[in-house]
Amino acid sequence: MAKKIPATKPYTEEAHTIGPRDVEFDWTDVPLHYIPGEPFATQFWNIMHLAIPLGEKMMAGCLAEALPYIDDPRLREEAVGFIGQESMHASSHESYHEHLASQGIDIEPVVRNIETMLQAFLGDHKLRGRAKEAWLKERLAFYAAAEHFTAVVGQWMLEADAWDEAGMHPMMKDLLRWHGAEEVEHRNVLFDVYQHVDGSYSRRVRMSVVASLGLFASWMVTADYLMRQDPSSRWWKPWPVQMLNSVRKRLLPGPWFFVSELPSYLRPAFHPSQMGTLDAAIAYLATSPAARAAEQH
Repeated sequence: MAKKIPATKPYTEEAHTIGPRDVEFDWTDVPLHYIPGEPFATQFWNIMHLAIPLGEKMMAGCLAEALPYIDDPRLREEAVGFIGQESMHASSHESYHEHLASQGIDIEPVVRNIETMLQAFLGDHKLRGRAKEAWLKERLAFYAAAEHFTAVVGQWMLEADAWDEAGMHPMMKDLLRWHGAEEVEHRNVLFDVYQHVDGSYSRRVRMSVVASLGLFASWMVTADYLMRQDPSSRWWKPWPVQMLNSVRKRLLPGPWFFVSELPSYLRPAFHPSQMGTLDAAIAYLATSPAARAAEQH
């Protein structure tokens, strides 16, 4: 594949090294509503447990396909570290499935639907030759855009003081913040891989719009399914109203962020390193209870 537009910031200027961390999570005493009195906010974040495992495995697989096209040793090293982190994210969220099912939430239909959708839209489809290369570029562009949104949400998680004020269960809070911190930490990698392998601006624009609309639609559909499964569900407490209340309480970002974050990403000179420092993310990763527990074993 011919290289197109180079990354805005040369990769050699990035001093931080990406790598997976061992973590341990114990879900034994985590209640169904781990944000007390907030069913919708809880189910909103539960979507991550259902959508993330397969999505991040497929993202890691796509990046693994791109490795032969990466001739920059440093970028290749970061890509391998990224794959390790995404694999750990997938297994950590997947570990909550059994506990969620034991609390009366029928997760199988939504997991099956997510798998069907992702495979149909983002699977490798067993293509060969030039068609395979072209489809790889499309998927890399999609995932680079998706990672922009996850980095923004990751930064939001690190600053979500309302979680502490609401009494969110510490184990779940640690999982989400650990994941969010690593999303911030590796926010450059997929973008830089896409720029290195292809770099087409028109493709970046097109797939960022697809990613934005796709993430929004799938998140809302899954939220509706989970709220219909939630034992607190009542017809006089519609979940869209609960969602707005949760946003007002700063327990989750507003759904409009899927659109509001697009303009910065669509700037031709955009690079994820322009989003701010990594300080908060690195500080949290150094003190995460799950990461520290794993180090002690």
